[in-house]
Amino acid sequence: MNPPPLHFLRRQPRSQLGRCLFFTLITGALQAATLDVLIRNGTVYDGSGRPPVVADVGLAGDRIAAIGRLTNAQARLEIDATGLAVAPGFINMLSWANESLLVDGRSQSDIRQGVTLEVLGEGMSMGPLNAAMQRDLVAQQGDLKYEIAWTTLGEYLDHLVRQGVSCNVASFVGATTVRVHEIGYANRAPTAAELERMKALVRHAMREGALGLSSALIYAPAFYARPDELAALARVAGEHGGLYISHIRSEGARLLEALDEFLAVVRAARVRGEIYHLKAAGRANWPRMDAALARIEAARAAGLPVTANMYCYTAAATGLDAAMPPWVQEGGFQAWVARLRQPAIRARVRQEMNAPATTWENFFHLAGSPTNILLTGFRSEALKPLTGKTLAAVAQARGRSPADTVMDLVIEDGSRVETVYFLMSEENLRRQLQKPWVSLGSDAASLVPEGVFLKASTHPRAYGNFARFLGQYVRDAQLVPLEEAVRRLTALPAANLRLDRRGLLQPGYYADVVVFDAGAIRDHATYERPHQYATGVEHVFVNGVPVLRAGMHTGARPGRVVRGPGYAGSAAR
Repeated sequence: MNPPPLHFLRRQPRSQLGRCLFFTLITGALQAATLDVLIRNGTVYDGSGRPPVVADVGLAGDRIAAIGRLTNAQARLEIDATGLAVAPGFINMLSWANESLLVDGRSQSDIRQGVTLEVLGEGMSMGPLNAAMQRDLVAQQGDLKYEIAWTTLGEYLDHLVRQGVSCNVASFVGATTVRVHEIGYANRAPTAAELERMKALVRHAMREGALGLSSALIYAPAFYARPDELAALARVAGEHGGLYISHIRSEGARLLEALDEFLAVVRAARVRGEIYHLKAAGRANWPRMDAALARIEAARAAGLPVTANMYCYTAAATGLDAAMPPWVQEGGFQAWVARLRQPAIRARVRQEMNAPATTWENFFHLAGSPTNILLTGFRSEALKPLTGKTLAAVAQARGRSPADTVMDLVIEDGSRVETVYFLMSEENLRRQLQKPWVSLGSDAASLVPEGVFLKASTHPRAYGNFARFLGQYVRDAQLVPLEEAVRRLTALPAANLRLDRRGLLQPGYYADVVVFDAGAIRDHATYERPHQYATGVEHVFVNGVPVLRAGMHTGARPGRVVRGPGYAGSAAR
């Protein structure tokens, strides 16, 4: 007989008789069983959002074998989880680990927070690539160096797993990527023939297992895409069960208009939708969040399947490209730099940077002051000493205006320069975290505080986002109960992505499991010292294999590609 799932207990009256019946059934089914792993006496949060129970969790191979009182069961590895929370592995809905995992597959900063699945591909994905895009990807590499041994998105994911990764990996196909593949960095609509080829690329990626289509509309060349183009591509993703997920066109002065555009694309494409890193950016725009939340909830009440994700910080992280208008960036990086060398164009850019913008997302202005702009990553060794300094400090030291300093740094570094912008309000952040349709994403790479990764700073969310949620906002501020917080990290994103047998602790599901101390979990990374691991996660299993034991990484790399519902197996190749 197959043991009943944990939710069997949840459906029964919460009585001692019901508990005894459940545990008797489980124990009887496993009297003589030998498991690979037995996690004993943990407080089990199964991901459903229901209250926890104290139970044992048995793992066999890559699956959860049973949950209950497994008194007579034996295992090759037994863990005493008394007083600890046992939950499904956490899902990072917005990860930028696509390059960091190529360099170090251990995914340490996220594994140590309980993350077992990295979801990649915000707007730009690691495939499909043509020859020019492959050359550009090599030319754009900074401290992290890697060979490009793939062309399609599916090939990239397979390459990661062949190299060895401790976490599972999945990806959206980027709307920007398929646009660049066909029309480069031009500011124009695709022709009918180009759009058909773009749709074919999305279709192929979906059959390879992409989770859906993503866009990031504040950046060139994504900024040049219009709603009808996005809807046409999203419709293809939807035909294969995929999600349309978007960094919407504005999170500032035109937040509500951008939200309306997103909802219109979702409706036109007849697809599920999700908003990346929900926020209201810039002090003047903080009051817009109330209307934004109301609009999303009205759409949901009307039956539109839309959700959002976010991170737990009031600063964003991107590049200095977000401080300059998209028109100056048309044609790619070299064309952008060439324009910035022209005095007349510099004067126009300077003027636009210093003014409120309604036609593009001006992070330079939204930050409110150059003291709220922190420089975190340079390619040039000559500029690396500026890492961790504010734009205000660098501009003053150089005797240049802040706007001119931004332009100078992009030219000198040969990159967009990684940057943190302080933009959001704590009050809005807390309000958003209480919404039952909001999941979590770090919007960062998964790093290790050693070697090449120490050549740059980073946003503390790379090391602390999930621990910060569970520690500061769930345990300390009590914004949501722990069982609901676990659901937001597990079953909610798994359901939104339509993942196969992940996101719940339930017999037959894949054995992605995290064991943590709910009373001690906390983040330690700061803006000044971001390369610091979170603490409080004791054990992590990925596909049944221990990758974290007693808070220490085991070196195991059992990660797999997690594919979307449109996966066609070998037929996609």
